[in-house]
Amino acid sequence: MTAVSLSPSSARRDRLTRRIRLLVAATIAYNVIEAVAAITAGTLASSTALVGFGLDSVIEVSSATAVAWQFSARDPAVREAREQRTLRIIAVSFFALAAYVTVDAVRALTGTGEADHSIPGIVLAVLSLAIMPFLSAAQRRAGRELGSASAVADSKQTLLCTYLSAVLLFGLLANLLLGWSWADPVAALVIAVIAVREGRDAWPGKGCCAPTPHVLAVSTAAACGCAGGCDCC
Repeated sequence: MTAVSLSPSSARRDRLTRRIRLLVAATIAYNVIEAVAAITAGTLASSTALVGFGLDSVIEVSSATAVAWQFSARDPAVREAREQRTLRIIAVSFFALAAYVTVDAVRALTGTGEADHSIPGIVLAVLSLAIMPFLSAAQRRAGRELGSASAVADSKQTLLCTYLSAVLLFGLLANLLLGWSWADPVAALVIAVIAVREGRDAWPGKGCCAPTPHVLAVSTAAACGCAGGCDCC
């Protein structure tokens, strides 16, 4: 085994911290707009999946705000102390989304509500598919290098928005083109399942196999420093 230093320099850590702050600010701004548009369109169309998508945007704002709060501290030790609380906020947000969407989807499937077509929802889903992967990838890279599990967990929340956009787009197009009104609540249930999985992973801090601040032993069998594999390697 060979011991190698994986800790970025102090100057590099400062640059990564500033980058994460900027990415978090961009994520918050976009998701505020997305939330208003999705919830409005979903309410007008009685679309559980579209409203759930909008609520995910609200949760993404709360998640990004929690990360912004963590990284607002100048002292790295304070940021580290805030990390576990930030991860718990992200996890609870996922669980809350899953609970709401599940109840509303079941209500729709049992015949107490049926979704109408929503062209604005389709446009919104396409835009999110084009934008969110880039924000997620940039924050994920910075978070991995900095060794911040909360930044990586928040990037996964942003990436979840991409998955949800694809699920939402399928449901809305199936309803529009094929008349499958049941596709909307089914898409919403898929959103709920994904949210529960991500919340479960975020709760114990599985967002990243962060490098230690000093020295990490690396072998050819585990070149990224992870025991048994991890999401960020």
